[in-house]
Amino acid sequence: MLTPAQVQTFAQTAERLAGSVGSVVLGKPEVIRLALTALFAQGHVLLEDVPGVGKTTLARALASSIRGQWRRIQFTPDLLPSDVSGVTIFNQASRGFEFHPGPVFANVVIADEINRASPKTQSALLEVMEERRVTVDGVPHPVPQPFLVVATQNPVEMDGTYRLPEAQLDRFLVKLSVGYPDEEVEIEVLRGAAGRSPDTLEPVTDTATVGELAATALGAHIADPLYAYAVRLAAATRNHKLVRVGVSPRGVIALTRAAAAHALINGRGYVLPEDFKALVGPVFAHRLMLSSEAQLRGVTADEVLADALREVPVPLPDKQHLPAVP
Repeated sequence: MLTPAQVQTFAQTAERLAGSVGSVVLGKPEVIRLALTALFAQGHVLLEDVPGVGKTTLARALASSIRGQWRRIQFTPDLLPSDVSGVTIFNQASRGFEFHPGPVFANVVIADEINRASPKTQSALLEVMEERRVTVDGVPHPVPQPFLVVATQNPVEMDGTYRLPEAQLDRFLVKLSVGYPDEEVEIEVLRGAAGRSPDTLEPVTDTATVGELAATALGAHIADPLYAYAVRLAAATRNHKLVRVGVSPRGVIALTRAAAAHALINGRGYVLPEDFKALVGPVFAHRLMLSSEAQLRGVTADEVLADALREVPVPLPDKQHLPAVP
């Protein structure tokens, strides 16, 4: 069980990170909080939105705030898998093969416009997103920790793009949309556009601390009824008449890990049903494959998840949800 000091340290560090990122990504506290949830849950983020709303800025600000190394990969149709993961080259001087790491070897990897690359190139991220390593010529190479992939894609411009396959989508812990800022925030952006940049941010923590906090998140208390609640929510999507493929077990694991990090960010060492409710959309929606009937009727994944939340009873808020007091 986590101590109050561990919970307090976690929440305070998350608050400082949110403030740092929020100083350059204005007016989007919930998006920032969900991105931090993915970071501490050791997951990855898919940002789907129109150009120019701050998707790349969010990723760069996060990397600067944790004193992490970041790399940006511009996905294009001619990009090769080796351009992402790296390649083994024969060294004439040493008379041996040497591995030259690709841009995926960083703490924060920005996969810009990921859907513009071919499925073959997209698949270069499958292993590293799941196992935190790249295997080239049969030799595994671990990537730096913590490791976060922030991929972006434009949902409007579809010419010259490839739809992300389900296996790739399932690797992302959350799918988020930054959205347009409101009028006051946009005016504030214009006032400080010249001087507000992720490059100007001072780190508020380091990668070693983030790694420790990610390990701490694994210790958040989740009562058995809440595990059952997560499983039943996933089962409700699998049994929905308008869903062709529901949420996988990996998706349920993602929801519980995200809920644990979300609870700690909010200053709790234990998970409540409200954590699941707040995360079920970002974690589950992109994992659903709707039926052709749903597509014809214009039914969205969020509507299916709303049905699941109404259908599945919420565990009663009694002492079984709380850890024992030492």
